[in-house]
Amino acid sequence: MPEPLDPQQELGLAREQLPRHVAIIMDGNGRWANLRGQPRIEGHIEGAVNVRQIVTYCARLGLEALTLYSFSTENWRRPKAEVDALMELYAEYLVRERPTLMENNVQLVQMGRREGLPESVVRELQATEEMSRANTGLKLCLAINYGSRQEITDAVRAIARQVQAGQVAPDAIDEAMISSHLDSAGITDPDLLIRTAGEMRISNFLLWQISYAEFYVTDVLWPEFRPQHLADAIRNFAARERRFGAVLNPPKP
Repeated sequence: MPEPLDPQQELGLAREQLPRHVAIIMDGNGRWANLRGQPRIEGHIEGAVNVRQIVTYCARLGLEALTLYSFSTENWRRPKAEVDALMELYAEYLVRERPTLMENNVQLVQMGRREGLPESVVRELQATEEMSRANTGLKLCLAINYGSRQEITDAVRAIARQVQAGQVAPDAIDEAMISSHLDSAGITDPDLLIRTAGEMRISNFLLWQISYAEFYVTDVLWPEFRPQHLADAIRNFAARERRFGAVLNPPKP
């Protein structure tokens, strides 16, 4: 296993200043390819290669979780050739990265609906999840065929079925119960949400979970987003005053 990084030496921060969970909207693959006169899929290939160093960096920093927005439910609207190539890329990635996940004690978790995904992707997802299940380090959450509204809808339906069956009283439904029915059940909510390529949208990503996440937007395209850019985002996060809806040090009456 690679040597863990000391946050003080690496970032100039105490460990308690780090986010526990970082979520990233990986944007800019197609733009990266277009700028180089290449097909869009080349940007996705480069972006997939980049995932390895970001995952490894987060694992070495000792973060609890990293969620990567890989393929949304809306992405099915893209040209079929691009979608097919992406699905093939996901299956290949899951196989290729297993040694890296195991070497870094990373546990893979998928977020999103498996219905509609190609059999090859589902098969490799299941195999990689099973292989890494006992790993105790970073939880790598890949959001594939994911949409937050759909996730919340599925959770509401599941709870409604329990109410209908007399297993749950309506008054017993609270935030904790809803959270326990989401794809992210058991994983701490993101502290830091990063979006690359300068876009200022949430894009149906973790709408429930990012209620109090700090946002960080960078113009860097995802294929060029390196650990030093992530380090900048973490330092920016650490310098913020998180209030969670409260007023810190309110004036005395």
